Amino acid sequence: MIKCASVFTYEIDDPDIALEEIKAQLDEKIALEEHTVAVVMCNPEFVTSGVIKLISESLPFPLVGATSSAQAVNGEAGELILTMFVITSDDVRFVIGATGDLLGDVDGPTEAAYRKCSAGEDSPPRLALIFPPLLLEYAGDAYVNAWSKVIPGTPLFGSVATEEAPPFVQCETICDGKTFRSAMTFILCYGNINPRFLVGSLNESTTVPFKGEITKSHGSFVEEINGINAYRYFEERGIAKDGRMDTKFGYVLYSIDQKKREDYDGVPVVRGLASFTEDGTAIFRGEMDEGSTFRMLTSDSADVLKTTHELTLKLGELGDINGVLMFSCIIRRMMTMGSGSIKELELVKNTISPDIPFMMGYAGGEVCPTSIKDGIPTNRFHNFSLVVLAI
Repeated sequence: MIKCASVFTYEIDDPDIALEEIKAQLDEKIALEEHTVAVVMCNPEFVTSGVIKLISESLPFPLVGATSSAQAVNGEAGELILTMFVITSDDVRFVIGATGDLLGDVDGPTEAAYRKCSAGEDSPPRLALIFPPLLLEYAGDAYVNAWSKVIPGTPLFGSVATEEAPPFVQCETICDGKTFRSAMTFILCYGNINPRFLVGSLNESTTVPFKGEITKSHGSFVEEINGINAYRYFEERGIAKDGRMDTKFGYVLYSIDQKKREDYDGVPVVRGLASFTEDGTAIFRGEMDEGSTFRMLTSDSADVLKTTHELTLKLGELGDINGVLMFSCIIRRMMTMGSGSIKELELVKNTISPDIPFMMGYAGGEVCPTSIKDGIPTNRFHNFSLVVLAI
């Protein structure tokens, strides 16, 4: 059986006080079983002040996670906050680890870290929680692809490290008291665990009447759409000018139908467009496979909050929930700034059942399966999405 609890502290300046607050909440909320781990998210200031280091060294279980711009737990939501989602069990085991430096190569260090941490295991993990670094040289799919090569039957769920705003130089991943700028941290879960997943992005009613097929691309770079230069495609439709997207369109997103993939499950993923190169190549924030088709979506604060509310309500349909982890794209937070900087977090905090321990944080990219068919997950990297894990 799994038991969960969510705890927090706002104390950035004094690590000893922060530790006392965390310990007091743990004593009140949960009795630890044989195996325990905690997912941790925090403002980067908790790293520089030494709070993360002291808490990690002092608690009788490891902390693994990443920095974030804002988080929520039961009864609390804030920006300058550290939150922990504690998972404890007698029949689920947790193995933690961190890859080597991922600059220049993701696959090799990921496989090496997994082989080291899984030595002696007679079966793959039932769930992997991953926390990749924010490295602008990679589309986030690189992290998902690396893990899918070594544990193809294991569902992946996680959050890319982020912080409040560009230039994103303080984003770090966390593992057992150590922090990393260019390494991925992870938790492998073995045993009697039954993960369930939900993904929400935008309502299909926000589709605008432009569709396209990606006819030339590599990774996250799209050279041609419908056989013409990518920038020209957007320019001809009046939504790009002077070498970039026209700001009057605000946030335009793309619902990508990856129908050429071998594990295609009919569920689209959302992508954001980052910029254009001088030759008119469009750079997206995730992989854009040749042969994929897309629809453009528009969004505002009301759309974000509507999908968040709908997804939170769906949790009530799952049943038998011991705890919930939720990660939302940082762009969703930016979209709701006019409604209050933590409006989305407040909405979840006030909607989710108080009997369900939960933690929610903002991500620089979200990892979650879109479906599980015949026991095989379709692990995906998402932009502008809210992803949910119920255990």
